[in-house]
Amino acid sequence: MINNYLSLKEASEWATNYIGKVVTSSNISYLIQYGRIKKIGENGSTQVDKKDLINYYKSYNKQREISWKDQLGDDLNWALSFDQYKESETTKHVHRLHPYKGKFIPQLVEYFLDNHIDKFKKDVYFRKGDIILDPFSGSGTTMVQANELGMNAIGIDISAFNTLISNCKVAKYDLKDVQYEINRITKLLKEFLTNFHIIEFESKLIQALFEFNNKYFPIPEYKYRLRQGLIDERNYGDEKEKEFLSIYNRLVKKYNIKLRQDKSDSFLDKWYSQHIREEIEFVFNEIRKIQNTETKKILSVILSRTIRSCRATTHADLATLIEPITSTYYCAKHGKICKPLFSILKWWETYTKDTVKRLNDFEKLRTQTFQTCITGDSRTIDIFSALEKKNPLFSDIAKKKKIRGIFSSPPYVGLIDYHEQHAYAYDLFGFERKDNLEIGPLFKGQGKEAKQSYIQGISDVLINCKGFLVYDFDIFLVANDKYNLYPTIAEKAGMKIINQFKRPVLNRTEKDKAAYSEIIFHLKRK
Repeated sequence: MINNYLSLKEASEWATNYIGKVVTSSNISYLIQYGRIKKIGENGSTQVDKKDLINYYKSYNKQREISWKDQLGDDLNWALSFDQYKESETTKHVHRLHPYKGKFIPQLVEYFLDNHIDKFKKDVYFRKGDIILDPFSGSGTTMVQANELGMNAIGIDISAFNTLISNCKVAKYDLKDVQYEINRITKLLKEFLTNFHIIEFESKLIQALFEFNNKYFPIPEYKYRLRQGLIDERNYGDEKEKEFLSIYNRLVKKYNIKLRQDKSDSFLDKWYSQHIREEIEFVFNEIRKIQNTETKKILSVILSRTIRSCRATTHADLATLIEPITSTYYCAKHGKICKPLFSILKWWETYTKDTVKRLNDFEKLRTQTFQTCITGDSRTIDIFSALEKKNPLFSDIAKKKKIRGIFSSPPYVGLIDYHEQHAYAYDLFGFERKDNLEIGPLFKGQGKEAKQSYIQGISDVLINCKGFLVYDFDIFLVANDKYNLYPTIAEKAGMKIINQFKRPVLNRTEKDKAAYSEIIFHLKRK
């Protein structure tokens, strides 16, 4: 039996060989911490049972590919799963400057834009110096990858906030100025916090939670027992949540903490505690004082990313926002009693450091090309005229060369409300919301009328954009077309689908982990 026990290093080496991709010792520690496998021994001599590893990883090593093809069809192109990449590679440099629902990974864009060919991609469609269009720019993934590959790119999005994110990703910065302003504002925020009891309150709360959780939710034993079905999570969690609540209420009373704002008219009113709201306003007022426009924009994005993480909700409901929470609670995601946030300082410091690193990383890779995102309706916008207002030189080049093609992921029918996902940013920055101009939003549903509206909207975008493309254009649209709408869309737009690439979508953030695929449609002029 002793031969079945592996150290963390041995386990990482075994798993790496078993599934054919790098598994680090930290990955194994994560599996222990979250109860996926059992820990044997104590710190310094931690081991795991090889049987546990085999049971956990048996879904890999080709088994998942076989299972998914059984469910989704043999035409599934597993090479386009990009499962060989770690998360840090699929969210590299500026791609993770700000959270965004519904974005594709950069490797997918690169696959179709670069100059390689394989048994699936038999032609090179784009070359250095070409102009790529993304009429549903979202968070700007296509623009960033175009830059890396030495191509120019134009993005269009109906959301002013999406445009801000996209342009911040590809902007050139005076990084010394960015760091100076970060240091200045962080120092002032810490001084601001000394006037309140919030730091002392949170420190006492964290200590109380640490002691309570160590006693009733020991890691990793609790999570392992949970996964083995030895604990009734709901009853046990509710019982301990109520038990800790008396401790929490005493601390709130002692430090006179105001948990809610006096009104709940706006998103910022409803989803933030009183003190966090005051911190947000303090930092935003300091950002307004910045003279350098690009520095001001990137710090605004950092603040937006920060306040998204500070909403008064449980860790399990960050993506859905069910109801504001102002007390400690049992957290099924982490398997212990968690707390809401009472200050933005921790996340502000985390995200400022992370952003500077990502900007530096991208600076080493970027090419001297043009990328610009425009706020507008892709169904009607005069692309070159709008571009001229943003970048006259790029506009002149675009008018002469025209746009070589499109790589984009249009919204899916009735899946996401794109303005609502960043409601906090619209409240803070005062951007005009244009929810009614979104194509296929969640609030319109997935009924017959919504589908017809979607078909008309996407085909109108293609018809309008076609006037700015070269004659022999190539268009690639990423879609989960479960309603088979794209053949009709192509027909209405005067185009034909000449190829389809069906790819598995792995590591989705939704709770539904069922086998799922999307299609990259290749369209040309009819």
